[in-house]
Amino acid sequence: MSQIIRRLGVAPRFRGSTGGGTCPDIFELADGNFAVIGTDATDSLDDQLPADAARADYERIVVITRETLVRAKSDIPDA
Repeated sequence: MSQIIRRLGVAPRFRGSTGGGTCPDIFELADGNFAVIGTDATDSLDDQLPADAARADYERIVVITRETLVRAKSDIPDA
């Protein structure tokens, strides 16, 4: 498994998470992929995926807050 290189965006505490209960986060990995901490919404969203979308049994649908992604936008590489 690849190593975490950096966080994209700001730490959850700067987005209002002080109790540690809601801490969505995005990280860039050494292999160029991204890791996401979010709420597992697979059970509620799986049957809503478009016909051309699919997930493997080992994959989960994860929800992060809009603020998490917006605050990470400037850190996401263009290529």
